[in-house]
This record gives sequence, structure tokens and C-alpha cells, in this order.
Amino acid sequence: MSYQQQLERIKNDTGFIAALDQSGGSTPKALRMYGVSESDYDNDDEMFAQVHEMRSRIMTCKCFSSDRVLGAILFEDTMDREVNGKATAAYLWEDKNIVPFLKVDKGLAEQMDGVQVMLPIPGLDALLDKAKNSPVFGTKMRSVIHSASADGIEKVVQQQFDVAKQIISKGFMPIVEPEVNIESTEKSACEMLLKAEILRNLERLEGDQQVMLKLTLPEEAGFYKDLIDHPQVLKVVALSGGYSRDEACDRLAQNPGMIASFSRAFTEGLSKQQSDEEFANTIDASIDKIYSASKV
Repeated sequence: MSYQQQLERIKNDTGFIAALDQSGGSTPKALRMYGVSESDYDNDDEMFAQVHEMRSRIMTCKCFSSDRVLGAILFEDTMDREVNGKATAAYLWEDKNIVPFLKVDKGLAEQMDGVQVMLPIPGLDALLDKAKNSPVFGTKMRSVIHSASADGIEKVVQQQFDVAKQIISKGFMPIVEPEVNIESTEKSACEMLLKAEILRNLERLEGDQQVMLKLTLPEEAGFYKDLIDHPQVLKVVALSGGYSRDEACDRLAQNPGMIASFSRAFTEGLSKQQSDEEFANTIDASIDKIYSASKV
């Protein structure tokens, strides 16, 4: 029953999705931005404990609530831990009415043909079976596009949709994330090729199969409207991709129908050294700005 309730919530309610899914490679940077240096932990276990403490502080904050936050994307390690004495995904859904998603990719391959496809995900079925024991609604997986290579972009999108079909078959909603590097000198051309390739793959989905799309904010306002309106797309969400919160929100507001799924832009300004009141005020201001841009 919770899947259908979660589906209706993502489809119909107003808000955004918080990306709290930094994993092995990106965790040290996320912690540095939070005021925790490498000297504050000695190994991966201690590092992940530090980042879980940060995420727990966000999730238990009173302002991190369902009236503005629709969902949250978790890393596997976060799913395996607890918040307020309850499994993280269960805490989000049962206590906060926030829909949990799970990052399932294992990182990126080396760049080839102007793109980075995902590394193989050998234990995906087992990971999804584990997620079935918690109220996880969907998954997220990321590839990166650096240049306007038709062959490379075709490979990225094909791989994303192949894995998405596997995820759908296990009863989850996949977020397909073919990120376009915001530093690319061919960003607009990448977006043209990407949209065409996504549309082709959407047409190959069967019956009522749906995906969500997580896309870099486009150079042309409203560029992804035909993806937003596509019957095979539940929702199009935007990644911040290295833009500051202000710029990401300004760009998002120019793209009606897209909602935020920000990571760095969401946690910008948070610090371990802040008092609980300072922390709450900072996260509340971030949530408010991102929510307002997502409502357009």
C-alpha cells in the first residue's frame, strides 16, 4: 500500500527531493563543506558515521518536513543505519511522510566518447531485495555527459534505461540521471542530443511503465517541457550540478514543472559547528528557497 501512497505523493504534491546520497568518493568533500576535515576520522567507518550524523541532524530538524520536502535520496550505508532509533527509510516515511529513494549505482567508469557511463552494478538485485524490507519507493543512478558525442550519449541513455527496466521489474521507481557537466563548452548541444535520446527510450517502455528523470538545469528555459508532459515520466527533477543555491534556484524557476533534487546546493551553508538554532535557521532558509523555486 505504501508504494501507491508514495506514488501519489510524488505525482501530486508540491515540494522537492533532498539528495542526501553522497557516497564513498564524494563524502570527504561533503564533510569538508560541513566543517569536518579528514583529520577528524581515521577510516571509512568513522567517515560514514560522521556523514550519517550530519544527515540525521538534517532529517530530524523540525523544518525538514513533508509540507515542503517530498522525498529524500539515501546512500546504501544511510539506509542501513538508524535515525531516532528507527531504520532511516522507515523514519522518513512513517514519521515524516517523506518518500525515501536509494542510490544504487557504484560510481562512474573512465571517460570515453565524451561521457562516463556507470560502472557495472553486480549486486543490484540483492540490494533491491534488501530495500524491499523498508519503505523505499525508488532508486537513483548517475552517469555524466561531458561533450556532444552522439555515440557516447546514446550509450549513457541506453545503459540508464536498461538498468531502469531491471529496477521497474523489482517493483521500484527508477530515477534516471544522465547529468550534463555544467562546465561543458557544448552544454546546449549535449542537451539537444540527450533529450532526443531520452524520448526515443521512453517510447520503448511498455504499457504503463514509468521513470523519473534527474537532469541538469538546461540552457534554454522550458527545454524539457515535452519530457515533463510525457505519459511515461512520473516527474522531472533537477540536479544542482555545481551551481550555487541561488543560481540553481534562479534557473529552476525558469523551468515550470521541474522540481529540485539538490545535494550540494541544499546543504550549502550548514556546519557542524553551528548551534542547533543556527543550523535549523540555515536549513529552513535553504528549504524555503528551493521549495519556492520548485513550486513554479
